[in-house]
Amino acid sequence: MSERHLGRGDTAVITGAGSGFGLELAHLCAKRGMNIVAADVQADALARAEGELRALGAQVLPFRLDVAKAAEVEAMGAATLERFGAPHLVFNNAGVGAGGLIWEHTLRDWEWVIGVNVMGVAHGVRVFTPMMLEAAEKDSGYEGHIVNTASMAGLVNPPNMGVYNVSKHAVVALTETLYQDLSLVTEQVHAHVLCPFFVATGIHESGRNRPQALSNPDTKPTRSQMIAQVMTQKAVSSGKVTAAMVAQYVLDAVRADRFYIYSHPKALGSVQVRMEDVLQQRNPSDPLKDAPEMGRQLREALRAR
Repeated sequence: MSERHLGRGDTAVITGAGSGFGLELAHLCAKRGMNIVAADVQADALARAEGELRALGAQVLPFRLDVAKAAEVEAMGAATLERFGAPHLVFNNAGVGAGGLIWEHTLRDWEWVIGVNVMGVAHGVRVFTPMMLEAAEKDSGYEGHIVNTASMAGLVNPPNMGVYNVSKHAVVALTETLYQDLSLVTEQVHAHVLCPFFVATGIHESGRNRPQALSNPDTKPTRSQMIAQVMTQKAVSSGKVTAAMVAQYVLDAVRADRFYIYSHPKALGSVQVRMEDVLQQRNPSDPLKDAPEMGRQLREALRAR
């Protein structure tokens, strides 16, 4: 996508716009003169983001919603179309994290994480792709891009992160399929998947936005879940790649029409090992072999009596 196609008067729809990748991408789009549909589940973060974006001169349509709820995403789609028309960039980015041994996740854990991380993306694709395709049919100069946030955990399977891994593998599969399906019907609407590694975005604190109906009020966190929380917080907070850097990587990939977007390309070695395991019919390799101390600490902590 050239600079002239992603600029003043174009529209970006961004979920998770109150913080992290979503907020930083919204800033970049606002500086280009784009209209911003900013969605987030946190009212206070959304209000702050709206103020920042308006200060940058952008027209903003704030939308407080839970992306796991189909009707709310559909309402945002209708409001976007009425206010700005079909968007040119859709960033299905809202996500939550949860760790622990996979058999220790409760039913509500599964419903919460899959609802936000998978169905939130599915709703965004279902709602916005048709209007983008319609815009492409009406205007040969229209170009649209859908970027879905997955994770490196969508390409490998680190231990003690079961429900999160499952959700992010689903997003990668969904987006690869979207890419293939779009190629059957148009050359004007494109798909991309963002697979970041550990970046300071606040995802380790996502439990604060967990709906009461999907919480576990009568269940204490297990040892593995507490360990996962501590290790994730440490890994995320110590990362040198910032959310702002990743937002720029997203725009760079959109302009280049590059499907896979990585924050840490050096981490792809573990992806290659996993693919070789599959092709050579090997048992799964240890994804922490390049971080042996972390693996040792995790095993010792989980086996401690």
